[in-house]
Amino acid sequence: MKWIDKIPLTTLLVAAVLLAVLPLHSTPHLIEKLDMLADGTLRRPIDIFDLFMHGTPSVLLIVRLVRQFVLDKK
Repeated sequence: MKWIDKIPLTTLLVAAVLLAVLPLHSTPHLIEKLDMLADGTLRRPIDIFDLFMHGTPSVLLIVRLVRQFVLDKK
């Protein structure tokens, strides 16, 4: 997991924010796909791919922050 510590925090932050709010003109894909997941309608492969594509930077950012601020204090 040390590879994640090498990714600059600003890069992860920008990627997570941009992919979380895109597209700007309608409901963001990440919110739409999470709603579909909660409703049980996330079935098509393109929708599953979209969830992973838009959600991965946010997950990586959370993991990076936990490793940096929570695990380093122990």
